[in-house]
Amino acid sequence: MADTLLFHVSDIHFGLENNEALDWFAAEVDRLRPNAVAITGDLTMRARHHEFRAAEEWIGTLQAPATLDVGNHDMPYFNLIERFVTPYKRFGRLTDIVEREIDLPGIALVPLKTAVRAQPRFNWSKGWVTGRALEDCLARIDALPAGTRALVTVHHPLREVGTQGTAMTRGGSNALAELAQRNVLGVLSGHVHDAFEIMEDTPHGPVRMIGAGTLSQRLRSTPPSFNELRWDGETLQVHIRNLENIEDEAMKIDDVPEDAHPPREEGEPVAPVGAVPRTDPPVS
Repeated sequence: MADTLLFHVSDIHFGLENNEALDWFAAEVDRLRPNAVAITGDLTMRARHHEFRAAEEWIGTLQAPATLDVGNHDMPYFNLIERFVTPYKRFGRLTDIVEREIDLPGIALVPLKTAVRAQPRFNWSKGWVTGRALEDCLARIDALPAGTRALVTVHHPLREVGTQGTAMTRGGSNALAELAQRNVLGVLSGHVHDAFEIMEDTPHGPVRMIGAGTLSQRLRSTPPSFNELRWDGETLQVHIRNLENIEDEAMKIDDVPEDAHPPREEGEPVAPVGAVPRTDPPVS
């Protein structure tokens, strides 16, 4: 079986996007032609109409099928009626790829919704895996052909990952425990703006968690990046693709440790398992 190539990108934040990083990513899609692109939420900055139009135009240029998770920034901020009644209305034609399952030979991208319209805590930006969302995701996984591995796509990491850009996802630990009982290869997420990869233990075994950085100007401790994933039918390799020489110091969010990786626990290797950072030259 030929290798399956996947690109994982997150937190593009149209409205405060980094155009050099977007051009670089699109050029890599055109050059390498991945089998699919997973965009794990926060496509826009404030869910404004013009931000969605710009996002739609850019995604339309990508030479690969895409799936899009909804992030906390992608639901109306200033129109609560619209947020509660028609929260996805502004996605327009992008609705066709929202929470879209992509089935490939031996592997599938399966969405799990973590962004909700409202929740019983002050900070609505945090994640929540509702019972209904988890049931829908598990049903999709259970319906896959025998032997097919699932990569679950979410916006919020399902548990805290050691960065100060927090997730605090309600229901995340339960979701991980349920996923561990199925043929899940890993969970792809965004939200914290820095790439990471860890193995999370659950009562039913470990689950691999893979986070993508950002292609926006809202940098934390690392430059714009995306994840390049290669699946050969047995092993999933993850390469963190960094764009160097980005002069966005004024936009950096200084709430993440410099190394951007989770703190090392006893017995855990110093580097994230399987993650191979790779820095690419700036786009000319």
